[in-house]
Amino acid sequence: MVQLKGMTWNHSRGFVPMVATSQRFEELHEGVTINWDKRSLQEFADAPIQKLVEHYDLLVIDHPWAGYAAASGALVDFNEALPRDYMNDQAEHTVGASHRSYSFNGKQTALAIDAATPVASWREDVLERNDAQAPETWQEVLALARKGLVAIPGIPIDSLMNFYTFCIALGETPFLSEDEVVGADTAYAALEALRELASLCDPAVFGWNPIRMYEAMTQRDDLAYCPFAYGYSNYAKPGYGQRTLIFGDAPRFGTGGERLRTTLGGTGIAVSSVSPHRDIAVAYAAFVASPELQRTLYAECGGQPGHRSAWLSESLNAASGAYFSRTLPALDRAYVRPRYNGYLHFQDGAGYPVQACLKREMSPQAALAEMNRLYRESLRKGADRE
Repeated sequence: MVQLKGMTWNHSRGFVPMVATSQRFEELHEGVTINWDKRSLQEFADAPIQKLVEHYDLLVIDHPWAGYAAASGALVDFNEALPRDYMNDQAEHTVGASHRSYSFNGKQTALAIDAATPVASWREDVLERNDAQAPETWQEVLALARKGLVAIPGIPIDSLMNFYTFCIALGETPFLSEDEVVGADTAYAALEALRELASLCDPAVFGWNPIRMYEAMTQRDDLAYCPFAYGYSNYAKPGYGQRTLIFGDAPRFGTGGERLRTTLGGTGIAVSSVSPHRDIAVAYAAFVASPELQRTLYAECGGQPGHRSAWLSESLNAASGAYFSRTLPALDRAYVRPRYNGYLHFQDGAGYPVQACLKREMSPQAALAEMNRLYRESLRKGADRE
């Protein structure tokens, strides 16, 4: 008997497809059992894999762990564990940079089984009752927000991801310098843009992650639109929420009229390098990430696949109000966060000054100073920058 233990995150999208694919894998591999534990979305972002690999064979992870995993050897390198043809298919049919995001210094630390980036969402019925349409431009977003109809997820981590987005929209990609996160003028302008929108939203949003925001949008009749939150195809499917949301690309920003380039999320499946059952764990990971499972069992059980064939599937789009085809352009241009060994020290702390600035509890100058301090500390913790 082979017993595998896995750790994933506590949402229908993160837990149910892992249980379903494990059940099917067990049916195809006599003598194998796979049991899954789950952690909250916040714990998913914070929990260190260096502890989890000692207790779990399988881990569903976020891609900023790639640098640590490559440096420490904590996770199996799929480039060595799986056939080249399989890995080439994963790379060729990635959703945006999802596959590449788990690669660091030549080591593929996870297989992309889930793809996400912040996208727009709205309640068509609420918009119609307010004689409004889904905004296309940033000025239209602000105009709708002045009517009290806009919400955003405002917890620290989402505030930080949105800060990256607006720095890029203002012409400067973060983390290109080792002296500062981004130039002061760009940082201040990005914070002011986010602060203006936040001031027009219910203060409750500062306690909302994307899941809580989507629950509010589907249960309340006073929230019509969100310009950017990590997309959840579940809420586009009739029967999942009290109301169904429509999803689309992020709004256009600035004089050039380009759509916002949001910050890539999603998850990958990894295998502990100290697992006593590495080969069977790798076989299960490859099973879950395979194109056939991704566009059938995995997606049908609430997953949001990482394989491109699923996003192009006519049946999956028909069942989700074209969620996948409507949001795919945002995934394809999404910004990949740093993954150097030490980056997570920055990410764990930097969202708090951003959020404090949006709440007008801290000046943009003070917020940037704190981010720069955390950034320099993170570089000292791990000097390996790919």
